[in-house]
Amino acid sequence: MSVDPEIHWPIPPKGGWTADDLDRLPNLPPHTELIDGSLVFVSPQTRFHLRAVRFFEYQLLSLAPEGFEVLRAFTIDVDRRNRPEPDVIVVPDDDDEDLDQTRLPAASVRLAVEVVSPESVERDREVKPLKYARAGIPHYWRVENDGGRAVVYVNELEPATGVYVCTGIFRDRLKVSVPFPLDLDLTTVTARRPE
Repeated sequence: MSVDPEIHWPIPPKGGWTADDLDRLPNLPPHTELIDGSLVFVSPQTRFHLRAVRFFEYQLLSLAPEGFEVLRAFTIDVDRRNRPEPDVIVVPDDDDEDLDQTRLPAASVRLAVEVVSPESVERDREVKPLKYARAGIPHYWRVENDGGRAVVYVNELEPATGVYVCTGIFRDRLKVSVPFPLDLDLTTVTARRPE
């Protein structure tokens, strides 16, 4: 396998990259994340992943009450060495929003949704939930592909311990009251067009 001499991979500084570096590093692939000071590049996505992200973005957009905004693939500052990009987030509306903004503080996120890809299983099951919980994100949903059908693991931050507890595993229907009331038909997650 030959290496293209024109490709220059970023060499991390001593101590690793910081959240601010993501905005300054040239030629990073889209959707690059920072996890523990290391750059994480996105692998090609499956149709399941794309459709599941679209489903949750569309459903949350259409059902979120006034005062909430839904964003897709937007990075959040967890801390100086961690700037992940959840697939979908729900945040309060910001009357003073900056349209040139490239990230949000994790403390503003009310719900983070991650759709698991084959290459992101450990990050989405182990690494990100720990970081999201430490950042105080009250709700975390992990969506997994089970033979072409979505399974949603709903987690809520337990205030006494500061860790997530699973409040339900949903296969055909997702019905929750927080962060706002939702009743979703999960059998339509992989539909070609959102319903």
